[in-house]
Amino acid sequence: MANVRNTSHGDANRDPLTDEPGAHPVGVGVGAAGAGAAGAAIGSVAGPVGTAVGAVIGAVAGGLAGKGVAESIDPTTEDAYWRDNFNSRPYATDGHTYDDYRPAYQYGWESRASRPGSSWSEAENELERGWDSAKHKTRLGWDKAKHAARDAWERVDTHCRTTDKGGCCS
Repeated sequence: MANVRNTSHGDANRDPLTDEPGAHPVGVGVGAAGAGAAGAAIGSVAGPVGTAVGAVIGAVAGGLAGKGVAESIDPTTEDAYWRDNFNSRPYATDGHTYDDYRPAYQYGWESRASRPGSSWSEAENELERGWDSAKHKTRLGWDKAKHAARDAWERVDTHCRTTDKGGCCS
């Protein structure tokens, strides 16, 4: 599990606009959206201005928290791990390549990072509904992809629980 985050050899996750390292648009976006909505709800007690201010403050705080969670997972390391290990998994069937499973693994590790405190069983129905949008060009339906997604989810979950970073599990 120590390979989940490899800062010396991993992808720099460059920001597409500034080329700065450490960009995590999925984590930031998920964090910002969730906290922005919560901030707006809390701020609505003070009327429309409070709603707007609450949304902005919540989105900024949530975006920063989401970035922190996403930084605990190195997508390059995860991709390499699953590329090397997918054939040993019981669901890997003849006729399917790593490229077929890759979107499911990515969906699993990104989904786990974006759902702090959630278990697989709590998130599975939502993930199933989102699979058609997330699957890219893979031939796998959710009935096959869910096993790979769950594997990646559980690998990240184990990492979060066994390291002192812990951000994606809290």
